[in-house]
Amino acid sequence: MKIFSAEQIRAADAYTIAHEPVSSIMLMERAAAACAAWIRNKFSETTPICIFCGMGNNGGDGLAIARLLLHRGYNVEVYLVHHSEKSSDDYTANLRQLEKEQPALIHHIRAQSDFPSLPANAVLVDAIFGTGLSRPVEGWVAGILHKISDLADKNVIVAIDIPSGLMADKSSAHQPCVHARYTLSFEFYKLAFLMPENASITGEVYILPIGLHPAYIAHTITPYHIIDRDIIRTIYQPRKPFSHKGTFGHALLIAGSYGKMGAAVLAAKACLRAGVGLLTVHVPCCGYEIMQATVPAAMCVAEVEEQHSIHFHEGLQSNYKCIGIGPGIGTETATARSLERLLSAATVPMVIDADALNIIGTYPALLNKIPKHSLLTPHPKEFERLFGSTANDYERLELLAKKSADLQLYILLKGRYTAIACPDGAIYFNITGNPGMATGGSGDVLTGILTSLLCQGYSAKAAILFGVWLHGTAGDAAARVLSEEALSPEDIINNLGNVFLSLKAQ
Repeated sequence: MKIFSAEQIRAADAYTIAHEPVSSIMLMERAAAACAAWIRNKFSETTPICIFCGMGNNGGDGLAIARLLLHRGYNVEVYLVHHSEKSSDDYTANLRQLEKEQPALIHHIRAQSDFPSLPANAVLVDAIFGTGLSRPVEGWVAGILHKISDLADKNVIVAIDIPSGLMADKSSAHQPCVHARYTLSFEFYKLAFLMPENASITGEVYILPIGLHPAYIAHTITPYHIIDRDIIRTIYQPRKPFSHKGTFGHALLIAGSYGKMGAAVLAAKACLRAGVGLLTVHVPCCGYEIMQATVPAAMCVAEVEEQHSIHFHEGLQSNYKCIGIGPGIGTETATARSLERLLSAATVPMVIDADALNIIGTYPALLNKIPKHSLLTPHPKEFERLFGSTANDYERLELLAKKSADLQLYILLKGRYTAIACPDGAIYFNITGNPGMATGGSGDVLTGILTSLLCQGYSAKAAILFGVWLHGTAGDAAARVLSEEALSPEDIINNLGNVFLSLKAQ
């Protein structure tokens, strides 16, 4: 799924109107019908519905939603927020229609003092500003946005298209915004929905189809994408009947140290469950028996050093198709020196995570030694140590894209919506996964999955997109059975097979 800018979304509407063809008022009716249907499925006819409408097309959506809900027997009140002397044509048309049918339900807000006293347990529908907003809301209108948000404890706030005050394509941090529990948007995710700084503003996001023209969607270029099943279906490679273990590669996983052997075990189990042909795990001496006992399908090379796992020597990487390194290795000086030697000699792509990233953050010159098209998997703090701090999430996304292009590496920035930057400038967001995966060890599982896919012959781009989606989807499958609270990293591993089965069935 593509993510379009506000300008591109307006162009999609215009293209649909011109080429379907359909009138703009009827396209608005589609959007309103989709929202009204969602509201009807969520709330009963006895629930008071209070709809706040601006003067543009977002307000027109709100007026059309009000009319459609009234036709279904809902108790609706409409509040017109007069933030401008001008109004859009479709807003005006919908207002006239509602005035003909139910004029007594329409109220006017021209100052903050006009804000109404609202019933508790009502649904407050925010249709004041849409994606056309390009600057912060000011004055008494900003006060109206705050007043609506202040009612969130006793009422459910539903934003139409985008919460008012939030800008689709740039940071709105510390600016007046409606804080919604649910956001009903049309056809596409907006970049704003995927930024951590906006989580308390957007609430749960629902994407409603309204029939925008497929030709526009197919031919319009954007660097931003959602990883969906359509993308995954083009990536997934079912196994051929005459495959053997050599077909799926031999991976080297360098992981573990004294007190952190669990990270190595989790990464190794995930690597095997994701389908690697052969796996060798390089561990310190203290981890040899642990690895042999817990992951018998993996071969094990034990370092002479008792507590730490990496001691580079010539030929360490020559027999392997890819290398995964970092989970639990520690950041000791000797380990850092060994990592530098390994990076300098490596000729195969690598998956670099955890302590390996922390070492590189301490010695940033190592970034230029990483083999091209390797995969880096930092969480936000690791990313900051690697590349520096930024003022907001949008600047961080720009920095992510720049570093990926400059270094020719695939960089995965972990989060609720993990962002993956590709050297060609594309950025993909993963929307699978859940808060139950926010636990120690989940990242080690991801490292194992990525190492496995890269070793099996998936391209670096395919491996990182597929791996992140697979990881999150397996976590979702586990949470449906066990709950988010009870989810453990082993549960993610144990559900990988179910995800593969669902892909094969499709």
